[in-house]
Amino acid sequence: MTTLFFTKTARPALALLGLGLGVGLAGCQSDIEAPTASPGTLDFTSYVAVGNSLTSGYTDGGLFNDGQATSYPALLAQQFAKTGKGPASFVQPAFSSAKKDGSGYIKLQVVNSALAPVQPTAANNYLGEQVARTGTTLPGGDQLEAYSGTQPDNLGVPGISVLSSVSALTGGLAPYGAINPFYERLLTPAEKPTKDYVTYIGQKTPTFFTCWMGNNDVLAYASAGGVVAATNPFGGLTDTTRFGIGYRAILTTMTKNGTVKGAVANIPNVTSVPYFNTVTVAAVLASYKAAGLPITNIYVQALNAAGTATAARAATSTDLLTLTAQAYIAGHPGVGTSPATAIPSDYVLDPVETANVTNRTTQLNAIIAKTALRFKLPVVDANTFLTGVANSGVYTNGVNNTATFASGNFFGLDGVHPSPRGYAIIANEWIRVINAYYGSTIPTVNANDYRGVLLP
Repeated sequence: MTTLFFTKTARPALALLGLGLGVGLAGCQSDIEAPTASPGTLDFTSYVAVGNSLTSGYTDGGLFNDGQATSYPALLAQQFAKTGKGPASFVQPAFSSAKKDGSGYIKLQVVNSALAPVQPTAANNYLGEQVARTGTTLPGGDQLEAYSGTQPDNLGVPGISVLSSVSALTGGLAPYGAINPFYERLLTPAEKPTKDYVTYIGQKTPTFFTCWMGNNDVLAYASAGGVVAATNPFGGLTDTTRFGIGYRAILTTMTKNGTVKGAVANIPNVTSVPYFNTVTVAAVLASYKAAGLPITNIYVQALNAAGTATAARAATSTDLLTLTAQAYIAGHPGVGTSPATAIPSDYVLDPVETANVTNRTTQLNAIIAKTALRFKLPVVDANTFLTGVANSGVYTNGVNNTATFASGNFFGLDGVHPSPRGYAIIANEWIRVINAYYGSTIPTVNANDYRGVLLP
């Protein structure tokens, strides 16, 4: 789950006008008394986290210092330290203080007398944020300020997938270090054309590690409405053969051939996040009817089995519109009201494409489970856990946190990545699994100490 590269159509700024946001942060509640902290047989003195944007602390559509500070690995390191066997420090690839807002992040602002999430762009001066963009454009987005510190302990890279982690799997495609700005900023100039992610993470010598990889092997396809741009070598659903090879390489590297303990997480059902469940066909139809248009259907562009656009069709409740469809519709009055003005397919995940995502997620999760068993590692079932959040929310000290966009506390304003509160809840799920598997008693985080969505 992360920023996506090589999208077919440039995504306009989000403009969910008229959104009634009942956003409020619950008051802090006292921590629940817990057993004496103990690492059991574990040694966390050199803890390393491997993963994508979910590991990096990416939230509200961006990577920035405050978000990194509440990444789930940072919270785990904080709790590991309470056992007496934790790391003395946990290094994250922070931006300089003068450019602390990194890639920039979405903010709630008052637009036309209503709160709406606004994307930072050059046109709006990046919302006044102290961004770390250099002015150079890479194939995967704007180049970011280079990281100049020692190799981080949080190795989460937004956009990274299992497929793109191993250069041998990409068939001689352009080196990922020259494509992804979040990875490019971690490498020296000499490393950018040659060093793949598996080689990079292999430079660390952890005593314990966590790995949450694979989300982008399905999310890139899903978030683009099943449309795979010819210019994006990582935009499809990763096949099981290459995923298996790549995932085994990652765990072989991090366990140092089975000698280092750790934990892994599987791939959640990406179609359950607010990005796919906030803008609905029924809501779009109702908005047009409220504006006085005499229509009975919303039309979307369909794709055939080869992924080529065909005749438009009437949308149904089983079509998932992306969060970015709202801004597209707002910027194209009347779009979707007739076959001639159908909503483009890259804003729509149809039932066949949804099934493709679900089936591939199941297949890749089976590979993750099998590989984890081989290396004697516990699996955090993020798929089941986050599906539960989507269905009924999750309580933290009496406060329910849901997947409702903007007001549910759990997810940030990009509709994909958790808020700091959500990351704290996820950290507790990692702790629960680690304690159960290894017999440790790592204390959990008081998730209510961390924010949901920020009010302006």
